[in-house]
Amino acid sequence: MPRYPHEPETAPEGAAGPPREDSHEPAPPLRPQTTNDETGPDVVGPAIAEDEYPAAMKELEDRWRRALADLDNLRKRHAKELERERTVERSRTAAAFLPVLDNLELALSHADADSDAVVEGIRTVRDQAVNVLELLGYPRHAETGVAFDPARHQAVSVVHDPDVEPGTVVQVLRPGYGDGDRQLRPATVTVAKRE
Repeated sequence: MPRYPHEPETAPEGAAGPPREDSHEPAPPLRPQTTNDETGPDVVGPAIAEDEYPAAMKELEDRWRRALADLDNLRKRHAKELERERTVERSRTAAAFLPVLDNLELALSHADADSDAVVEGIRTVRDQAVNVLELLGYPRHAETGVAFDPARHQAVSVVHDPDVEPGTVVQVLRPGYGDGDRQLRPATVTVAKRE
């Protein structure tokens, strides 16, 4: 049988060679040689002598307990930070509405005055509140003449209106605020239908 130049002539010591052609015996199974300082696929780190197992187990248990304690501390710290952020956001939102409340109280204090002035003052306060909601990311939707969109509108009634395309919003009973995933509520509307 021809040998390649890089192939050794004899098998390494302790390894089973290929079966000889003149032998009818099966070759012994190949088994890798192992020593005590080799690591197997399931072993992490150097091999441990049997008398060192209790100390190694104690060290691993200690590391495991420390990891659990670190995880518990992280959870507690995250909960505190989340609560602090909620408190800051609530106070920021409430502070944005303080001028609206101030103007409502001012309008009520002038209730004995000219009714047109009171109505105009209330409209101004309403516009101010709508502006605050828009700054918080919830724009107002109270448009008529637009196509009915079930994601933005809630139809409570339908009316026959020959002058309007079917499926068009003809009246907004209550405005909606927000868009898409950031929607406080849909607009409550009346929609045109075919006869």
